[in-house]
Amino acid sequence: MADGWLAAGELGSEAMGPEPECTDWAAEEEPAPLEKGLFQDEDSYSDCSNQDKPRSSLPSFVLASKANFPEMFQTSHLLFYERFRAYQDYILADCKASEVREFTTEFLEKVLEPSGWRAVWHTNVFKVLVEVTDVDFAALKAAVRLAHPYLCECQASMFTLERVMELLELKQHWLPLQELWVVFDDSGAFDQTALAIEHVRFFYQNIWRSWDEEEEDEYDYFVRCVEPRLRLHYDILEDRVPSGLVTDYHSLLSQCEESYRKFLNLRSSLSNCNSDTEQENISMVEGLKLYSEIEQLKQKLKLIENPLLRYVFGYQKNSNIQAKGVRPSGQKVTHVVSSAMMTGLLQALLRDRLCQEPCREVEIQFHSDPLSAINACYDGDTVIVCPGRYEVHGTFSIADSIELEGYGLPDDVVIEKRGKGDTFVDCTGADIKISSIKFVQHDAVEGILIIHRGRTTLENCVLQCETTGITVRTSAEFLMKTSDLYGAKGAGVEIYPGSKCTLSDSGIHHCKEGILIKDFLDEHYDIPQITMVNNIIHNNEGYGVVLVKPNIFSDLQENDPDGPEENKALKVQTSGEADAAERVDLDELIQCATGKMGLCARSDLCEQVEGNCEIVHELLAASTQKGQLRKKRLSELGIMQATDDLMSQEMFVSIVGNQFKWNGKGSFGRFLF
Repeated sequence: MADGWLAAGELGSEAMGPEPECTDWAAEEEPAPLEKGLFQDEDSYSDCSNQDKPRSSLPSFVLASKANFPEMFQTSHLLFYERFRAYQDYILADCKASEVREFTTEFLEKVLEPSGWRAVWHTNVFKVLVEVTDVDFAALKAAVRLAHPYLCECQASMFTLERVMELLELKQHWLPLQELWVVFDDSGAFDQTALAIEHVRFFYQNIWRSWDEEEEDEYDYFVRCVEPRLRLHYDILEDRVPSGLVTDYHSLLSQCEESYRKFLNLRSSLSNCNSDTEQENISMVEGLKLYSEIEQLKQKLKLIENPLLRYVFGYQKNSNIQAKGVRPSGQKVTHVVSSAMMTGLLQALLRDRLCQEPCREVEIQFHSDPLSAINACYDGDTVIVCPGRYEVHGTFSIADSIELEGYGLPDDVVIEKRGKGDTFVDCTGADIKISSIKFVQHDAVEGILIIHRGRTTLENCVLQCETTGITVRTSAEFLMKTSDLYGAKGAGVEIYPGSKCTLSDSGIHHCKEGILIKDFLDEHYDIPQITMVNNIIHNNEGYGVVLVKPNIFSDLQENDPDGPEENKALKVQTSGEADAAERVDLDELIQCATGKMGLCARSDLCEQVEGNCEIVHELLAASTQKGQLRKKRLSELGIMQATDDLMSQEMFVSIVGNQFKWNGKGSFGRFLF
């Protein structure tokens, strides 16, 4: 996405020269008169030596080129708030999606010089110096002619003056404004022209989508689309979005553009067909499928573009770590990590860890840092980290079943991750055990621990987070015992659909949210199996536990009021208007579910801890609602007899003895989307 800063045709930042000075958009409450400069305040010329002779307030740069091109205005490095104010106050205001071109045209008519300026026509193949003779504001094009002297640089040596003339004739000398970079003029007369073209170029390269015009028009286009996309663009530039999520976004965007192009072609062919033929009917079915696919892709793009939802939903990162398996010799190795091995420490290790079975020979390998020890592991190995503070600059990628344990208390065995990058600990092994270590994360983009698949046990550990905390992906299993997690700017623990998570005797505190349970998008995923026993969840900014689920469940309840009796018995009021609807007694709810679920929570726990019963209540409701949705969709497909086995969620929930204290929004909340 860093390419968004560049001009069309890969005009790299190395060619841009020094960083530009900030243009003061916030200087005046009302738009400045055009003669004073729409994009600068009145003081922007105060540093000029001659107040009677205005000069340009924009920086310039020399294009890195073999041809002797003149200096150009440096406009591609504008800050977020400068572009934000430009689109909000001057260009788009409160326009609808269908009015974007009209508002842009009106803006250009006010600020763009219609002729008399030079520019570099910049494409992926060549750069040519031209003079602008006219501007078609509505078409966003400028009429040009070749400048004198003729200056051109191209990648292909065969692209001669004659070829350039032929191309201009083919285009009738009209070029898109986005392909023009204004030549610098120290008088200041063309500052607004350069900035206006930059805003139009940036908008159509990074903000506008080809399907935007067909969106519903009752919403403000700036609020709905421009602001979130602009924020995402700058978040990516400033490394605030995980690299995997950026890749996913670009991939989804390309898929959506390709599907939309196919949809437009198909719709055009159908509009030109008058006969009601079998082929036309097939095309209509294909069109409906494409439309549905496009809507799903658009929804996923919006989730990533929204600064809140992109972290609520995350992304399905696929780890490419390959397990080594058992060592060819069949021998298991114990790896000892210590910055300096002293005789006393070695004797203690031999007594406490290495010689517990006198008859068994153990191969020992020594390492100075934990990362090299983990990279040397095979299936069944053990890594013992001696007391000390270790700094690592890579990811702990654990693909085999190993044990990683600290020799001492967690505060004595500290591993710190330095430098921006991916996850601190990445687990894909079948059975991984981590104990008695403190993990400290600094300046991170992604979470501290991700379990992609397999089973990971965390015992007697401390996790000092930077972004999100622990993420338990679909099909993964996670056990956290007597551990402490704090400092996450997102959720302390994120639990994905189809996963298993057991939290016992642990603390989760001082995070944005304590625990985030995800039940969304792909309804074929089972609800997560969650066990929470004797945890203390406190001092989190939001909720202690929050459940994310789609609004489609609410719609399902409204459209199917006469559902099966077992579903009626399990319905739960999820809105805030509890007094206006029937409530199901929790004891009755638990009794109805005991055939499928082992529940340790009882009504007496409600008296002990308020949040435990509410969590059980909501998870059971989500499971039942998901079953309703699945049955409804099977019926739509013609499967009229949907058996209980087919819809069974097989959920086991044990929520007991947890304490929720001093969480900003309460012990439990819901997030509907």
